[in-house]
Amino acid sequence: MDQLFAPWRIEWVTRDGDQGAEDADEDFCPFCALPERDDDAESKIVARSEHSFVILNNSPYAPGHVMVIPYRHTGDFTELSDEELLDHARLKSRTLDALDAAFDPHGFNAGENLGSSAAGGSIDDHLHTHVVPRWNGDTNFMPVISDTKVLVQALDDSYDQLHDAFADLDEAVVGDDGEAAFLDLD
Repeated sequence: MDQLFAPWRIEWVTRDGDQGAEDADEDFCPFCALPERDDDAESKIVARSEHSFVILNNSPYAPGHVMVIPYRHTGDFTELSDEELLDHARLKSRTLDALDAAFDPHGFNAGENLGSSAAGGSIDDHLHTHVVPRWNGDTNFMPVISDTKVLVQALDDSYDQLHDAFADLDEAVVGDDGEAAFLDLD
């Protein structure tokens, strides 16, 4: 078996949970603030529904890496109403359709990091579902052996491509420039 050593990771694993938070506003939640802004394109929100929205990840693993996020601030799925859960699931389904149309990937990774940051997420008190398009051969060892992530598409280009794909969906209503496509999922 080959072994890959990453001793620099021990600092991250053993850090104090509050490390780096001394300057941050404890009550600030980007997933609550971004949908309230006037410019969806600037916020990278590509689609909205009644109870959820889809936003491009600012630090994507691949082009089109998005998150489906309920508007309601909670870190616990059991706190969402049936209506919110169904809306979130339907928007995730339509997100897969839009990503497929926009990027033609070979597959997807989709999931949540639930609980504390030990689960892998950096925001643990506002639910969000990651949806990452994947292609055969899209992974490599650059992040592991050289601490370098290779991004093959600019975030703005991903936004334009995915926004157009959401706008083409049957249930989409598109407003002014800079607005996310609204999906009526009822």
